[in-house]
Amino acid sequence: TLSNKMIPALEQEMRSLFKANSPTNDPFYGMMQYHMGWVDQEFQPTLVHTGKRIRPLACMLSAQAAGSRWQQSVPAAAAVEILHNFSLIHDDIEDVSPTRRGRQTVWKVWGEAQAINTGDAMFAIAHLALSRLSHLNVPPTTVLHAVHRFDETCLRLTQGQHMDMDFETRDEVGVDEYINMITGKTAVLLSYCTEVGAIVAGRDERTIDNYAAFGLNLGLAFQVIDDILGIWGDESRTGKSAATDITTKKKTLPVLFGLERSAELRELYLSAPADRQFMDHVVATLDALGARQYASDIAAEYSTAALSHLKETKPGGEAGMALFQLADMLLQRDF
Repeated sequence: TLSNKMIPALEQEMRSLFKANSPTNDPFYGMMQYHMGWVDQEFQPTLVHTGKRIRPLACMLSAQAAGSRWQQSVPAAAAVEILHNFSLIHDDIEDVSPTRRGRQTVWKVWGEAQAINTGDAMFAIAHLALSRLSHLNVPPTTVLHAVHRFDETCLRLTQGQHMDMDFETRDEVGVDEYINMITGKTAVLLSYCTEVGAIVAGRDERTIDNYAAFGLNLGLAFQVIDDILGIWGDESRTGKSAATDITTKKKTLPVLFGLERSAELRELYLSAPADRQFMDHVVATLDALGARQYASDIAAEYSTAALSHLKETKPGGEAGMALFQLADMLLQRDF
């Protein structure tokens, strides 16, 4: 399949950017390589599961489906994945998360100051990665367009993170505010992935907009489905304990829907300890209010919009089929 060719090309591009192809004990690049899952704390080669690389795949598939060769979009795919990973390093510091992907986070190993610097370096490398488009005969005006949209996306990403952290300190958050937050934190980066594929392919503005809208709605649907699974998910299927979002009092879409409609629930969230009784009571209240159905309907709306925009682009060949399959994989999780 296409992804079997794309992923190795992406990994090679990123390894080149992180100077990972030659053995080195340079801790500056070593910390980045550690976060990427390529080396251990001693900077010796290792392999950690690094995720499905959904974002860069969406970028390369979109480029090919829009009429380019996927190889031409590899620098953009690398830029997106590196940007995503920069945000994870800083998120881990901001959230005080000691582990990621089953091992210690960068800040936990080398301290907050070095982890911030590592994230900063990866942010810069993401930009250098994107500028490599010019090595692949992508016209300068197209590269400039891609870079401009990349920077706008970076800004929106950090805005989403700002809102997310702000929400943790507030008793009341509206559903509309929440949608605005997940748009920035989750959806805009996936939107850029599909959009930049069409930009690299040199498509017209309307087609580029449809690719962007496909990614945006796909990202929103994915997050809302995640919110549903975080409360009602089958542990044996999701790999995560059910109702973790309740025990951590996380303000996700179904919870916010419930809080807007129940004074009792608001009181519970303010004062009750997050024990088993609290969890059972909250889930029962959300069920009674129809929160699951509400969130499912919202997810369905975003899913329908995503597929509608993808059909509008008239994606071509094997890559077009693969984009529909990718969307299906992200949207058809059990909820």
